[in-house]
Order: sequence, then structure tokens, then C-alpha cells
Amino acid sequence: MGAATHWETLPEQLLDLAHKAGAEAAEVFQSRAASRPVYFEANRLKQLESNQVEGTALRLWHQGQPGIAVAHGPIEPQALVDKALAISQINPAEAIELMAGQPRRYPDVGEAVSVDQLMTWGQGAIAQIRDAYPEVICAAELECDVETTRIVNSRGLDYSYSDTTLSGYLSAERVRGDDFLSVGDGQTRRSSLDIATLTQQILQRLAWAEDNVPAPQGRVPVLFTAKAADMLWGTVQAALSGKRVVENSSPWSDRLGERVTAPELTIYQDPDQGPFSCPFDDEGHPTQKLVFIDQGTLRLFYTDCTVGHALGGGSTGNGFRPDLGSYPTPGLFNTLITPGQQSLDTLVQNLDEAIIVDQMLGGGAGISGDFSINVDLGYRIHKGQVQGRVKDTMVAGNVYTALLNLLALGSDGDWNGGCYTPSVVVAGLSVTGRH
Repeated sequence: MGAATHWETLPEQLLDLAHKAGAEAAEVFQSRAASRPVYFEANRLKQLESNQVEGTALRLWHQGQPGIAVAHGPIEPQALVDKALAISQINPAEAIELMAGQPRRYPDVGEAVSVDQLMTWGQGAIAQIRDAYPEVICAAELECDVETTRIVNSRGLDYSYSDTTLSGYLSAERVRGDDFLSVGDGQTRRSSLDIATLTQQILQRLAWAEDNVPAPQGRVPVLFTAKAADMLWGTVQAALSGKRVVENSSPWSDRLGERVTAPELTIYQDPDQGPFSCPFDDEGHPTQKLVFIDQGTLRLFYTDCTVGHALGGGSTGNGFRPDLGSYPTPGLFNTLITPGQQSLDTLVQNLDEAIIVDQMLGGGAGISGDFSINVDLGYRIHKGQVQGRVKDTMVAGNVYTALLNLLALGSDGDWNGGCYTPSVVVAGLSVTGRH
């Protein structure tokens, strides 16, 4: 039996063996990823790779007790069932929550791009940057990634889909004496990368960093670029989790229907937008468009099946596994922040004294929202102009307070992984720097 055939028929084998072993219910979750990354280092093509990883998770219930076992690559079906059964014996019994369904293959989304095209994009971007800045050293990683997901259970459900995504990351380093500068940015797209835009982003930041200037001190507006704004949304996404509500650890647990941010902010989920597709979650529930914050007002928390029941409703289709060996838990997919009307240049021109945060060191804020970050790459704005790069600078504050003091959203929305965000200007943060 060939590997491909084995992979295709494995779920049915596992369900049959689990049933024969006395399991009342079982579920098989399969994930396969194939990628063809192209790497450039020190301005030159370094290597081409072709990677494929595949994994299978079996979850079963024996006398109501759940057990989960995972295997990667070639699998001995009986051994995986035996392992899941052994694990179930040490777990307490729980309600069995499996979706009923039937076989359905969802349409594949995205188109593959050749390695030759990835190489051409990388070479062109590096050549353009070095034409403008011959002294910089560039690196790049471009990749075409195909992910296939299948979920099959003992209640007849059998869903599968395949998703093709392109990603590119470009960086440039410059050394002047003891002054080291590293600028990087990435892009995730369907079918084609917009390398020209990505290259311009790097060139703009190199131009902004031509001079080093002192940072402004005290409470001044902070402009987080689309790349840096992720730090804010990570806290918001955690606060919107129904699991946090059940645990009473979200500061928004009892705020449904209330205003929690400035009215300019709308945050929603849309599985049909962006460079990733996901027609169903890891429990088999259909994903759907959901509005969590509507013009500053909290409307909805996201849930999986278990949390949805605990909160008195059903799943919102947001049950995702952090990894193959984990149970589904509430997670977000394709989160979007509705952009504003002003370009990044206009945002800058409208600020009198402020800083731009583009890259940061250290972790972001936790669920409390409090943070203190070192600015790895930032710039000073004075009278609507970028004056130069700021060094040895920290920004501190609270995410929830900052979003109540939202000054503007840019029109420059972009995907950072599964989050679509524009640049964001907020007040109420403290800036400290060494003169």
C-alpha cells in the first residue's frame, strides 16, 4: 500500500479499530503541509528547500473517558488506538460532543506559484534595495505553502479542504560604525505577492532611519505601523475569548452591549477574506462572519462547543487546536480591523510631536493590557515630518486605555498572519528615551 493511499484510508481504519476496541465515539484529525521556501542571505540566493510534514490525531471516548494520541509520518493504526485508549484510562469521564455530518470536500483555495517565480521576486527586490542603498545587506525568504486538513468522526462527518498561501519576508541591515540598523517586513497573499509594495516599505524605513534623533519624552501620540499594531490586537483577541469569560479573566466578561473602545474601532472575523481559508473549525462546525466589536461596542465573544454550552449558547465555529496533540479551544481565524480613511503619510502629517513604532523587542501585553516595550525600530515625528530614528526608547501603557484614546486608523490595512490591521495612532502612552 502506497503512502498516499495509506494517508487517504487511515481515518476509516482508525475509527473501525477504535469501535472494535469498545470506544463509544472517535474522531480523526489530519493535517498535511507542503512548502517550497526560497532563501536569500547576504544579497544572494542561499538555498531551495522542499518540505512536507503530516500528522494525525486520534481522539476517542471509552466509557466516557477521553484519550488523544498523535503520530507524525507513517503510522501503525493499532498502536495509535492502543495509545489513545491507555491515555483515556487516566482521564475523568466527560460529555461527548461530536458534530454529525456526511462526507464533503470543500473547494481548494489559492494557486501555487513556481520556485522560479519566487526566486525572481526575491532577486528583483534585493536588487532594487541595493540600487538605492549599496551598503546594506539583504535577506529574504519566499514560500508557497499548501495545507490540507481533514476531519472524520464516528457520527458520519468527513470534511476536508486544501489551502495554498504565498508569503514573503524581506530584510535589510546596515552598519555604520557602532550603529546597527535592521529593517524587515513581510507579506502574506493569495496567488501573487506584491513585491513592489513590500520593497517600497523597506526603502521608506531605510530613508526614515538616515539620521538618529532623540525621542520625545512624556505622553505623546504613538503611531503603531500595521506590523507593530499586532501587539494591541493580541490583547483584544484574548479578551474576546469565551473561555476567558467562563474563567472570569477577561476584563470585558460582563461588558456585552457596552462601549469598550473608541467608536472608530470595528473588529470582525471573515473566513472568506484574506490569504487563508477555513470553511470549518477543528470540531467540524462551519466558520462564519462574526462582528465582535461594532463601532466601539462589544457584541460577541468567540467560542468552541464546550465553552459555547457553558455560556448558554452554541459554538461560534471557533474551536481550533493549538497543535495536533491538543483539544480544540476557542481561537480566532481571519480577524479584521476595519481601516480608516488616511494614508500612512497623512497620519504622519497630522501629528505635531509623536513617535512611530515599527518593530519592538520583548513580549506584548497580557490579558491585563499593561505593557512596557523596548522600541527596536522607531522614528520621531516633529511638525508632521519624520525627523529620524529613535534609539534606546521605551513605550509603556495599557492596551485598553490606548484603544479608548484611539486618535486615527490608517487606510493601509495589511495581513499579519491571520490578522488584517491598518496603522493605528493612540494617545495615553508614556514614552521614555535616553538623550
